[in-house]
Amino acid sequence: QVQLVESGGGLVQAGGSLRLSCAASGRTFSAYTMGWFRQAPGKEREFVAAIRWSAGSSYYADSVKGRFTISRDNAKNTVYLQMNSLKPEDTAVYYCATRTIAGGEYNYWGQGTQVTVSS
Repeated sequence: QVQLVESGGGLVQAGGSLRLSCAASGRTFSAYTMGWFRQAPGKEREFVAAIRWSAGSSYYADSVKGRFTISRDNAKNTVYLQMNSLKPEDTAVYYCATRTIAGGEYNYWGQGTQVTVSS
């Protein structure tokens, strides 16, 4: 079992920045990839960014490339999402997740944190 807890969400003006954190506990050694997803009202949940725990390689959705940065702190079992140049369309509930099998489904999820970007 892996437990994930997000924090750092809030209200920010367009063009501003916010950093989300996701603290992992439990069987963190089983995590292969850590990812961030988001879901806006009336829309499907979408992939935002991911990082491979061992290699540190990262991946981003086209919509956030150049603005968001995912990183990890192995000692703290924590993954971060630095969000810069925020846009109103970034407004969503942000979830962190992990998958224990490469290429498989994300099988552990946090409860989410609300990010609201005002115009």
